[in-house]
Amino acid sequence: MERDLNVGDVVERHLIDGDIVLFNRQPSLHKMSMMGHRIRILPFSTFRLNLSVTTPYNADFDGDEMNMHVPQSLETKAEMKEIIAVEKNIVTPQSNRAVMGIVQDSLLGSLLFTKRDTFLQRFEVVQLLMQINDWDGKIPVPSILLPKPLWTGKQIIELILPKINLIKQIRDDDGDVDTNVMTYNDTRVFLKKGKYISGMLTKKSLGNNCGSIIHVSYLEYGSIITARFFAEYQFIINNWLATFGFSIGIGDCVCNESVLQKIKDEIYNSKEKVKKLIVDCQKGTLEDRQPGKSLLDCFEFQVNKQLADIRNTAGKLAQNAL
Repeated sequence: MERDLNVGDVVERHLIDGDIVLFNRQPSLHKMSMMGHRIRILPFSTFRLNLSVTTPYNADFDGDEMNMHVPQSLETKAEMKEIIAVEKNIVTPQSNRAVMGIVQDSLLGSLLFTKRDTFLQRFEVVQLLMQINDWDGKIPVPSILLPKPLWTGKQIIELILPKINLIKQIRDDDGDVDTNVMTYNDTRVFLKKGKYISGMLTKKSLGNNCGSIIHVSYLEYGSIITARFFAEYQFIINNWLATFGFSIGIGDCVCNESVLQKIKDEIYNSKEKVKKLIVDCQKGTLEDRQPGKSLLDCFEFQVNKQLADIRNTAGKLAQNAL
């Protein structure tokens, strides 16, 4: 039905793709607890957001409630777009470090994708390159030509890297940091003007810490380039990870006899120490009494500490053996 509009009438409409809204998760403890997001209308009634943006909100996916507010004036929209938009808050002014980084599946896939022995066939390369917004249609020269052309994961990542310089040691026990450009285990990330020379990309290089790729890119090239890197990196890694298969067997889940015996010995020793604490408490000769605490309080504290220690020790032994 047609309506006649007069000066001063207010016309309301539904949200459309590209509108900017305020997103908030309580408690709002710092500036990044409220940020401006550009939205995309999707089916169903659950708010969805990029995994990397959950860190500043301190959000996880166990039933968290978040609120969305739609701006009603041009001034408010301008503030959201220029001041509190997500891409403007990748680096916090509180400590000048990134508060967002690559997380979860993308981080796991990143390590696997950038290993030296990860090779891709042509059809896989083309599939991944289609995830890049401004891909120029050129496929890089394969790193292996015969018997069939193969590309490395590093070559694909190089296409979306900002032109930054970075040296990052992801482990301290692998050679001399100052002299070795490349280490035996490929644990030194070396980027030169956007060229990916060596190293595997892990949390140290992609996380929300000082000197990461995210941090350096934001400082040198700004928010738009960094946000684009976030999106394209996640698209590439997640698409590849969906086709990357691996197998486990029952042997990967069972400890060997020597480790099981060691765990039993540790538990036995711990129980003996607790028995001694019980006897000392009954005799009133308990050592390490804490000022201001009764005998029973000190006894309970020491028993809990002993049991917690053995739990952690047994867990580490089992984890290292699997």
